[in-house]
Amino acid sequence: MPNEIDIARNRQLLVAAQEKGRFSTLGAFFRLSGPGWLQSAITLGGGSLGSALYLGVLGGTSMLWLNLIAIIVGVIMLSSISYVVLSSGERPLKAINEHVNPVLGVGWVTATVLANMIWVLPQFGLCFDILNKNLLPGVVQDDDSFKYGVSIVLFLLATGMVYLNLGGGWASRVFDIVLKLIVAAIVVSFVAVVVSLFQQDQINLTEILTGLIPRPDQWFSPVASVTALLNDLPASAQDFWSTKFISNQRNVMISTTATVVGINMTFLLPYSMLNRGWDRPFRGLATFDLITGLAIPFVIVTSCIVIASAFSFHSKADENFLSSDPATVVQSPVFGDASKFIMQRAQSDDASLNVSEFDEDQIAALVAGSTAEERTLAAMLVKPNTGQLAKSLEPLLGKRYANLVFGFGVFGMGFSTLIVLMMINGFAIAELFGMPRSMGLKMFGAVVAGLIGTMWPMIWAGESKTWLIILASTFGAILLPIAYIAFFALMNSRALLKDDMLTGGRRLFWNILMGFGVAAALAQAISSLYTKLFDAETGSMIQLHPGSMIFGGIVTFALLALIGFSATRRSNPETNSEAKP
Repeated sequence: MPNEIDIARNRQLLVAAQEKGRFSTLGAFFRLSGPGWLQSAITLGGGSLGSALYLGVLGGTSMLWLNLIAIIVGVIMLSSISYVVLSSGERPLKAINEHVNPVLGVGWVTATVLANMIWVLPQFGLCFDILNKNLLPGVVQDDDSFKYGVSIVLFLLATGMVYLNLGGGWASRVFDIVLKLIVAAIVVSFVAVVVSLFQQDQINLTEILTGLIPRPDQWFSPVASVTALLNDLPASAQDFWSTKFISNQRNVMISTTATVVGINMTFLLPYSMLNRGWDRPFRGLATFDLITGLAIPFVIVTSCIVIASAFSFHSKADENFLSSDPATVVQSPVFGDASKFIMQRAQSDDASLNVSEFDEDQIAALVAGSTAEERTLAAMLVKPNTGQLAKSLEPLLGKRYANLVFGFGVFGMGFSTLIVLMMINGFAIAELFGMPRSMGLKMFGAVVAGLIGTMWPMIWAGESKTWLIILASTFGAILLPIAYIAFFALMNSRALLKDDMLTGGRRLFWNILMGFGVAAALAQAISSLYTKLFDAETGSMIQLHPGSMIFGGIVTFALLALIGFSATRRSNPETNSEAKP
């Protein structure tokens, strides 16, 4: 926690700069910024990386608009959260419990802890994979001893970084500089790839700019380039592949919006600002910080990943997979995954065909006998990893350059995210125990999350991994709109904001913007829940699926929330009446 002298000095610096004019204010903003970069460090993680990669594979550059719209909505909601917290000076959990609903408050912080504990696992795994395949191949071996050893080193480094940030003073400033350098390295790494592609005339600027135009119809139909591949196929094949692509496009659209602002980010922002001693004079800085530290780096990085992925994989299949020789087909890196779609396609035409009993030779013969268009479509449904992307760019960028650029960029994404996840867990645990200023509890929460993360080789695998992903994504998706609704109510609470509550046109404007954000989060939550409960292609309910069982927990939480609203109204009728827009 920064000491009072540092807080007073920063406040005096900001107020003096604002009195001098715009340029002085901008200089102070750049010097004092920080929480926005924390948001950038967490959102530029494995989730955003995977979504952007698959977005480029499925839709090429025509789906670039998704990340842009998602971050705009996210910044609107996070700016509103910062306004509420900096204007009131109230700790968010206390404000939600007293002025909105204690069930929502407890659910919010509990979901944050749950998300931290689960999503820290793949960040350790991502860092190890990059060291193993890109940065230190042959040095870092793919066995458990190296996995645990590397993870412990990462944990110790991350713990040191968290301590620097929480310590205040010069240590906090060092943390800010290091974090900004990590985010900058991520940006530079992926921009360098796209610049190289531009220089070699491998990508079309017009197509990229067109891809920034929103296309909601992509929820209902395949993108134009996929439709072009479908046109020459029989009607039955068109129906099969169209259904597959629409289902996958919807899933990646949901995952893309879900990874921009997560439930734990709504917790991190207000507590990181309060930890720095920010209050009312810092409201303009908070918005500036979100735009420059979060929105701009996020749009640049994810767009570059989508562009590189589109160039490498969209509407393409490797030569081996397109071969007419079964012996060559099996050598394709996508054979294992893509052949499953070819088998499903064959069985859709002939229900008596039992492809599940085919051996590898029969599968290879089936693939080799299918059309090039269908094999290309099958290859596009396979989710690539960063190693495959780096390898596909080797002929253009050179093997060493491709591995180093992607290695440093992706490693930075994973490492910065695990640092911030540990930090958020520290804030959340301290808040749960009612001791928000306790350095010991903050470090305890951070260390617990980090230690769980080091166990990823054992936990993040098989059925355990499947359950954890479904648990985190489902509850995170459901509770994000609940967090948005809670802050929407706080934004309209005169009992909390008093004279700082917006009025007139400004209030209407922000209510419309926040209402759009709440609606978008609700749509994402409903879509996410639907995919956990129903088969997207048949519409039938999934039996004995983790998502089906999680649904019961969500219903229970909703009932408790209704009771919580009722209790809040009875205990604080003034807040209820004044919270109405």
